[in-house]
Amino acid sequence: MSPIEPEGVRGQSTTRRWRNVRLRTLLIWLAVVPTLAMGTQVTVTAQRLLAQSEQLRADVEAAERIGAPLYTLMVDMQAERTATAAQWAGNDGAEGELRARRAATDLAAAEFRRLADDPSRSFAEVTRQLDKLPAYRQRADTRSGAADSTLAYYSEVIGKVIQVYQQEFSHAEDAELAQASRPVVAMLQATEMVAREDTVLALAGPSGDLSFVGYDQFVSSLGAQRYLHEALIVPHLAEGDERFYERVVGSADWQTKTRIENTVLSGHKDTVSGIRVPAEVAGWSSAHANFSVQMTTLNIDLARSVLARGEAKAADLQTEVAWLIGGSGGGLLAVVIVVVFTTRSVLRRLHQLHVRTVTVAEETLPDVVARLQRGQSVDPAALPAVSGDRDEVGRISDAFARAVAVSVDGHRQLAAERHGFGLFASGIASRTGNLVSRQLSLTEDLQDIFGHDEALLAQLMRSDQLTVGMRRQIENLLILAGGEVPDPHTEPMRVADLLREAAAEVEDFRRIERQALDETSVEPGAISQISHLLAELLDNATRFSPPKAKVVIRAELVADGLSVEIEDRGPRVSPERYEEMNGRLHQAPPYSVLAQNAHRLGLFVVGHLADQLGATVTLRRSVYGGTCAVVVLPGELLLETEAETPREPARREPAPRALAAPEPAVEPEPEPQPVAEPEPAVEPEPVLLTGAGLPSRRTKTPAAAPARAVRPAPADAPARPALPERAPQTHIADQLRAPRAPETPVRPDTETPEEVADAWADYEQGTQTVEEELRRDQP
Repeated sequence: MSPIEPEGVRGQSTTRRWRNVRLRTLLIWLAVVPTLAMGTQVTVTAQRLLAQSEQLRADVEAAERIGAPLYTLMVDMQAERTATAAQWAGNDGAEGELRARRAATDLAAAEFRRLADDPSRSFAEVTRQLDKLPAYRQRADTRSGAADSTLAYYSEVIGKVIQVYQQEFSHAEDAELAQASRPVVAMLQATEMVAREDTVLALAGPSGDLSFVGYDQFVSSLGAQRYLHEALIVPHLAEGDERFYERVVGSADWQTKTRIENTVLSGHKDTVSGIRVPAEVAGWSSAHANFSVQMTTLNIDLARSVLARGEAKAADLQTEVAWLIGGSGGGLLAVVIVVVFTTRSVLRRLHQLHVRTVTVAEETLPDVVARLQRGQSVDPAALPAVSGDRDEVGRISDAFARAVAVSVDGHRQLAAERHGFGLFASGIASRTGNLVSRQLSLTEDLQDIFGHDEALLAQLMRSDQLTVGMRRQIENLLILAGGEVPDPHTEPMRVADLLREAAAEVEDFRRIERQALDETSVEPGAISQISHLLAELLDNATRFSPPKAKVVIRAELVADGLSVEIEDRGPRVSPERYEEMNGRLHQAPPYSVLAQNAHRLGLFVVGHLADQLGATVTLRRSVYGGTCAVVVLPGELLLETEAETPREPARREPAPRALAAPEPAVEPEPEPQPVAEPEPAVEPEPVLLTGAGLPSRRTKTPAAAPARAVRPAPADAPARPALPERAPQTHIADQLRAPRAPETPVRPDTETPEEVADAWADYEQGTQTVEEELRRDQP
């Protein structure tokens, strides 16, 4: 572990890596691990069975190749041992018999040596014992030593041969073959015991005298061969071998053998030098020669039966391996198919759940929330339903459906509360708006009545502007609450008049310079909304500009409709700030965002109105360093203005300077407005004033005004309703209708340093106000 990495970090990273493993990988590993384990087990089992089969075939092949010569060697060694005992006892003709037996033994030993070339088997011990055969033959010929020791050598060699049968051909690793080979080894041992009896009786010679050691060997050999026949041979013989065995033991020769054995046991006589056997032993040689051949045949049949079983067992093992491999392969294939289908089914259901979840989260749920926020109903079929499935994927799907249902219920409750609050706010805003409209009407009446009082008129103008601003703020509340701005207009309005109406809503309307087209009009149903939108932008531009700086609003036709640009000379704004403000314009914020920006709701109002009109509003940096608001109204809201008689621009009527000296009713020439950017094709229009000196504004309850003069239309122009205009001095008292003395033109004043300092102080104060508001808007 790294010396700078804590142990907990490593554990957490390992856990995190395991958690990030894909489900597909886990399912594949879940199939691969048991498959590999099963494949490994099948492979090991198949290899073991194949090795066992190969071993059986090798044993069978070795038995067929070595077994017969080895058995021949054993029989020849037994015959040579008997002949050696007969020569030692001095029997007639024993010498010739011995030479014949030795020649047969040499041939069998040579054949065995030639075939026993496998060093992995236990043939070497027999070969090593055979190397001693010449020496013992010489001892027998010279009769050196005792006869028992010489004959014991032959017994030892024969015992090694039987041991080879036990070790190499008994198939101890296979219980069935071991059981089948047990009678073969027992028959070999029983044959050896009978051959030892034959050797002992041959050693007795013509005199029939045996030493005590020889007699003990005869008795022990007799007991051993009878035990082997009764306990290990007869119970394990097959049916056919058992019948053959019964024929052998029931033959006259075998009966003679048994009678002689019983006679020797019961009829022997003890002498000074040993034991004398009865004379009946003379018939042993002929009887032994006959039944030994039959026993040899039985031994060969038993050995061949075992070899056949071994071959069949080897074939069965190979067949078992084939079935094992085939069955295991089929099982593994079935496991793979089941795992593949299961994995695909699970992954397909999980994928469908994922797609459905993403669709609900990204499409359905936002649409449902939007519909609820708009106060519309929601179709329950569009939401995920609880299926009631009992599996894990179904439970997850049902849990998600319940979560969506809870979320929708929560949004429905919030939407209901918001809708209720909107209705509450709309009701208050409507009632308050009616009161404000009545107050405006009252203020206008007061202006008409007390217009001769210049000081009172100025205060009424100030009150009128504040009331107009209050009405716009109430309408802002109505718009944000989901309501609509009341629109009393029934006729289209020229764009120039629309800009004039919007400018009249702003407190600093004198700083607004308008440039508009007269050949384009706006639909009546959108006039109040557009006017309110432009008024909010103009108010924002005047508040964030230096006190004496101009704010220019221009309108012109573009490919997408009508473009209205409002340009101020305010402070520079960063691109990030523009991006944030444009975000407010392009999306409807929740109440939480409105609460955080309660002091700056104008942009949200503009965004709402633009969304209702289908317009786009974008804020960007102006070429003069300030801000330029670009409003693009769709062409569906525009109409072509019908031709009419050119009229004179509205005159801005100054307030009377002195009430005591009446002045004649002379209409002064309109004052030209400076243009921010030279556009010779469009002439700016002054703000239209009321008879009391206030800027004209839209009225909520239009009524007939007989005191307003209407300009006549030219004869060649099509009929078009003329816009009413106030005629000067129509609402003042009769005493004030006398003509006034013409005012002397005011010469341009030369600004003194104090005035310049005051103007600069006003500019710094406005700049500080703007910076303070911008800092409050920062998060």
